[in-house]
Amino acid sequence: MNGNRHAGDSHAGDPYAIVQKPLAEKPWVAEVEVTHERAAALIDTQCPALAPVTLSLMGAGWDNTAYLVNGEWVFRFPRRTIAVPLLEAEGRVLPKLAPRLPCPIPRPEWFGRPADGYPWPFLGYRRLAGEVASDVGLDEPARAALARPLARFLRALHDVPQTDAEAWGAPPDAFGRLDGARLERMVRPALAELVARGTIDDATPWLDVVEAGLAALPVDMSLALVHGDFYSRHVLVDETGGMVGVIDFGDLHVGHPAVDLSIVWTLLPARARHAFFEIYGSVSARAAAAARLRALTSAIAQEAYGHDVGDAQIEREGVRALHSVVAR
Repeated sequence: MNGNRHAGDSHAGDPYAIVQKPLAEKPWVAEVEVTHERAAALIDTQCPALAPVTLSLMGAGWDNTAYLVNGEWVFRFPRRTIAVPLLEAEGRVLPKLAPRLPCPIPRPEWFGRPADGYPWPFLGYRRLAGEVASDVGLDEPARAALARPLARFLRALHDVPQTDAEAWGAPPDAFGRLDGARLERMVRPALAELVARGTIDDATPWLDVVEAGLAALPVDMSLALVHGDFYSRHVLVDETGGMVGVIDFGDLHVGHPAVDLSIVWTLLPARARHAFFEIYGSVSARAAAAARLRALTSAIAQEAYGHDVGDAQIEREGVRALHSVVAR
């Protein structure tokens, strides 16, 4: 899909439930397929200013199918029931959040309703420029150069007052993203599966990350507005590798900033971490350990998803992130 991955492949809060399940039970399997014909009919009827629409498939993620409409607009349609409240939260929060951030994010402008046999709402926003970072083969210097813009973005996001975020309609963390018992049940079998498949030779370095992360929970950070699924496929870059946008806010919620800080250990090389925290500000050793554990679970989810659906780019990114998590 090369840069057209504005599909919204959010993990719906629970990417780790994929461990050791048959593909038919994976959380990215659609409950309702949104065909080209169905999408065109819904948009034509409910957004007459865009009719007659021309559209092309941009991609299908865990939660949404996305179409590029008239070469200008991205329309996202939920594929699973669990994605509906996430999309609704985006529609409420993103228009108010966008002016407070240092780089572009989606601003929903079209709000569709269930109709003609399609059971859920959908939304549309102007397409953002750029390619997703996971798919453009960024080398280590390019990844390192992202440290400061990523830090500025997360600092601005996490500085949104909690009262504002809640007034906008940002939900709480309903999935226990940093619940230690839940993570432990999921991560250890996942690492065993990676060893069994030959993706990693010895799980010991990653088990050390698990132990340190679990010992650090509950995390000692104040709640903030967080992206919730912040990794390389949701960061847009230009032809030079510079950061030009952030997409897919389906997991947006009021939660622990450590959830987003995981990107420091997945996307950035080890030598760039100091530059990130110079801008973002320092965090405690406990918060860093929790973020690193979240990074490990994110890397596992990327690798597993890519492996199962044959997406070589995100599978490679997941493997790269796995090794970044344990890099010193």
